[in-house]
Amino acid sequence: MEAANPQVDHAARHVVRAAVAAPSVHNTQPWLFTHGDDGLDLYADDRRRLPLCDPDGREQLISCGAALFNARVAMRHLGHRPVVRLLPDPRDPARLARAGWGAYAPPGAGENLMYRALWQRHTYRGPFRPTPLPRRLIAELRAHARAEGAELYTVQAPHARRHLAELVRTAEAVQRDDPAQRAELAHWTHPGRDGFADGVPLTSCYGPADRTGLVGRDFRHVAGALPAVPPVWPAGTGLVVLLTTPHDTREDWLRAGQALQRVLLHATVRWTVAAFHTQPLEVPWLREQLRTKLARGEFPQMILRLGHVPRGHATPRRPPDAVLTAE
Repeated sequence: MEAANPQVDHAARHVVRAAVAAPSVHNTQPWLFTHGDDGLDLYADDRRRLPLCDPDGREQLISCGAALFNARVAMRHLGHRPVVRLLPDPRDPARLARAGWGAYAPPGAGENLMYRALWQRHTYRGPFRPTPLPRRLIAELRAHARAEGAELYTVQAPHARRHLAELVRTAEAVQRDDPAQRAELAHWTHPGRDGFADGVPLTSCYGPADRTGLVGRDFRHVAGALPAVPPVWPAGTGLVVLLTTPHDTREDWLRAGQALQRVLLHATVRWTVAAFHTQPLEVPWLREQLRTKLARGEFPQMILRLGHVPRGHATPRRPPDAVLTAE
């Protein structure tokens, strides 16, 4: 057996430490990595897939795509251009990507900002400040999504907002009324951060889930009827956007995850955070309505609210050694 290369081990740990800072559905962190002298492989950890809200593994692959983008950013931070191949082995569908160490090139200022942002980014679960986002920032976020093969559409027309709010409310009602789905969510919800390296701590949930135009997940498991869609869009809702792809293959899901994380990191650089509302994307007939009515025929992969907040907490993360092994 060949001796391990300590330089490769150190670089791989650096990259994976950055990768696991990515967002994932219910903070399941459904990824695994292997490393060798020439790069890293990303795998889906199916033990962490959510069989009820994500039976096809779509959100799992979006989560893994976000981790892959963080890995690319970390490679650039080390001065290498990552050479990425998606789904490199058709015989091994769990092997999602290969990220090789490419030619040396010093990172640019924007890449350094993204690297710093990946440690600052966090998911928010509550109302935002009423300050609107600048139009220039919205255009920048749209360009970042397109750079990864996705589109970012704003939902601003009153009728579109109401229709989306109804879809989110309907999906949340379906999931709250299903004991099995409530149990799945409860499994990944914790009262605090101490002692847990994954899942959603209740300390990161700010007040009731229903205080914006889009109903949030009921992480606190509070029984009761859902409120009606408000006639006036609450100021704390923020800017609502849809992330879409032209097709709906596993490769599209991975590209959507990379686009999502690129958008989130640039937003973080501009002091902007995101909240997720993926409930209608987890109910097939509601996702189809969203595709035909609001996503311009493209496939919706993520629903986000973007805005400014006074505070926030990152959710816990597993250490690199828990997800990284040598080839």
